[in-house]
Amino acid sequence: MSKKPLILGIESSCDETAASIITENEKGLPEILSNIVSSQVDIHKEYGGVVPELAARSHIEKIDWIVEKAINKSGVSLNEIDAVASTAGPGLVVCLSVGLSFGKALARSMKKPFIAVNHLEGHALSPKLNSSINYPYLFFLISGGHSQYLCVKNLGTYKRLGTTIDDALGEAFDKTAKLLGVEFPGGPQIEVLADKGDSNRYELPKPILNKGGCNLSFAGLKTAVLKIAKELKTDQEKFDLAASFQKTINEILLKKTQNAMKEFEQIVKVEKKKLVTAGGVAANKKIRKTLIDLCKKENYECIFPPIDLCGDNAAMIAMVGLEKFKLKEFNNLDYPVKPRWALDESAVFLKGAGVNLK
Repeated sequence: MSKKPLILGIESSCDETAASIITENEKGLPEILSNIVSSQVDIHKEYGGVVPELAARSHIEKIDWIVEKAINKSGVSLNEIDAVASTAGPGLVVCLSVGLSFGKALARSMKKPFIAVNHLEGHALSPKLNSSINYPYLFFLISGGHSQYLCVKNLGTYKRLGTTIDDALGEAFDKTAKLLGVEFPGGPQIEVLADKGDSNRYELPKPILNKGGCNLSFAGLKTAVLKIAKELKTDQEKFDLAASFQKTINEILLKKTQNAMKEFEQIVKVEKKKLVTAGGVAANKKIRKTLIDLCKKENYECIFPPIDLCGDNAAMIAMVGLEKFKLKEFNNLDYPVKPRWALDESAVFLKGAGVNLK
């Protein structure tokens, strides 16, 4: 029986220090042996957001211990690992440098292959950790830093169908939470507050809903929330605004995902259509229900990673590493940090004032 590959994944693109070891089971499906994530929420809470220098310092202090813990929990020894995969981008350059440098140094010392991983590709492949998914599929990435629709044709082959032209969805959730007095990171609490409110209380804008295909915009919605938040006098009004915000997001994503499905179907002709949704915001239960209901209507299989694999983690980085290892797609040890690294590098940059949307 041939030895199954053992891949060590390392993630440090923002404010989580993470390490994971994965392999394959007898059926050739990925198996997570360990997945250690150390959050920095307590460090950044008082600043209302991630402070890059503090994040990098925490990564430096923890990464050795986190990797050691992942190895110990996996039940394998360091010399049994077949390759090291580290996030090289996109993300905060001072944070990326920590995990990337550690991974390259470890690979060199072990004389094992090194694999540089795109963090977004990790999210794109994260549902493969618990589902048997074949290419191609429609991928919806919703996180704190990115919101995109992509056609995933194969490993390393992506076509962007739509993206946010301003704020990412997770950023919109966090900023709205801050306006409602919820401490960082407040995005996940919006859903909790919304359960107590009247979603019809406030009429909020849905930017570029009827133009721009499946491109997204959330800045105007955030501004509308800001104006209303200044006038709030009771907790119930706060709950109602949270509920109205959540409802508006659901309605935007419903329409834009329908548009993305139409574009996907023009590119790819497959009998079994799949929508894969990943990223931190994919843990939002109301968004999940909206997408599940849409997929039933449009005859798509609706796929999410487990809740604990929606946010940043190293298992998804190791997953990309596993697929690239099998194809012998390795990188040199001088591979650079890439703080801006699009999955579809041919796509036009769409962000900021003056963006022309049809």
